[in-house]
Amino acid sequence: MSPPIVSRSILVLGAGELGMPVIRNLARLAVVHDASISVMLRPASIESTLPDKRTVIDQIRSLGVALVPGDLVTATVDELADLFSGYDTVIGCTGYTAGRDTPMKVARAAVKSGIPRYFPWQFGVDFDAIGRGGPQDLFDAQLDVRDYLRSQAEMHWVVISTGMFTSYLFEPEFGVIDFPGRKVNALGTASNAVTLTTPEDIGAMTAQIVFHSPPLRNEIVYLAGDTVRYEQLPAILEEQFGVPFKLIVWSVPQLMEELAGDPSNMIRKYRAAFAQGRGVSWSLDGTFNASIGAKLEGVDDWLKAHFKA
Repeated sequence: MSPPIVSRSILVLGAGELGMPVIRNLARLAVVHDASISVMLRPASIESTLPDKRTVIDQIRSLGVALVPGDLVTATVDELADLFSGYDTVIGCTGYTAGRDTPMKVARAAVKSGIPRYFPWQFGVDFDAIGRGGPQDLFDAQLDVRDYLRSQAEMHWVVISTGMFTSYLFEPEFGVIDFPGRKVNALGTASNAVTLTTPEDIGAMTAQIVFHSPPLRNEIVYLAGDTVRYEQLPAILEEQFGVPFKLIVWSVPQLMEELAGDPSNMIRKYRAAFAQGRGVSWSLDGTFNASIGAKLEGVDDWLKAHFKA
């Protein structure tokens, strides 16, 4: 039997692009809910004298959040379980940088620790809808974690599906938005869509989900700042920048051929995966943010905030 859920002692794993917004928003609500927040970071990060690292550490301390030394990569399952056992909620925010096998190790440690509830690093696409054997093998590893969590009854879990981080759609390296060439390169088809949410909004909604009453458990919770079709993007960009953008389609066969020529290329894996058009977009209507009436940042507002017309 799973223990009762009360999120009063919360451990966040990581303080990066997503971890910090999660920490900030949890700390804000912790005052209301009489909860304590801790963050686990590698000892080298806590002790670093690099200015960027010190800024993050100072921000964390200013929020009243405790720093806990630990390393997901080098620690054993037993060591992590022992560390997790002092908390009632663990939230994974480390991303894929910890390696393909680390999410499963952390999930096993969470179950072994006896904590009531675990939020795995599953912020992103709907791995169930995408299925196995696709171009991005990391997605299969994430499905392994879901299958494992569903197979056990000792611990509750919550998966938060957010779609792509909004900023990533506009990353030059990703190649969908070609600002110099004034082109939108649609992945798969022009009518394919992608769901986008900013890390700040994910952090705010994650805190709401953690403290939601009645507690959420053993389910996938969807968020969406926006869901847009590639064919909509040229008009959105023209409205923002005052110049026309041309729509180009990168077909699935084209993207798969490019991946075959460079099979370890992570960007090409993501392009080919998103081009399939499955599990990468959903309606705003069925999202958690819609259910609580929260207005998240859409593409239009994101562009206005990050680019001058």
